[in-house]
Amino acid sequence: MGVHPSTAPAAPAATASPTAVDDAELASHLRLSVIRLSRRLRQESGTGLTPSQLSALAVVDRRGPLTLGRLAEVEHVAPPTVTRLVLKLVSAGLVERRPDPHDGRVVNLVVTERGRALMEESRRRKTAFLAAGIGRLDSHARQRLVDALGVLDELLRAEQAP
Repeated sequence: MGVHPSTAPAAPAATASPTAVDDAELASHLRLSVIRLSRRLRQESGTGLTPSQLSALAVVDRRGPLTLGRLAEVEHVAPPTVTRLVLKLVSAGLVERRPDPHDGRVVNLVVTERGRALMEESRRRKTAFLAAGIGRLDSHARQRLVDALGVLDELLRAEQAP
């Protein structure tokens, strides 16, 4: 996916026993693969937004309406940073500020129809990119991908456990 074979880290040997592969080496390879895939998907998004703007818009789209403070928490950024991000999203017509119906002192962020359409198109483009790549895989590789997704989901569930 845009990675030149000579620059890609060598995959751990498929024939090695699970304990023969160093955990740190495997973690490093996984991290690099996820970063490269994420970068490639951002390129496919076609939104014209920065990664930070796209992330903030996606959070408001999925979790909104929400306050600036809550968005800053979710995005792990300082309030001044989220304020700048939101100003750009508002000026682009992707997000609106609306008074909270229960507390007029509070302002909530809500995705506009234009913002929602942009997110839907971005998701469609990224899914199409991945589907095209998956379509080029043989049945064995597709099954390995299914298995790998199960392992990734398991890894994430274990991380979320209390």
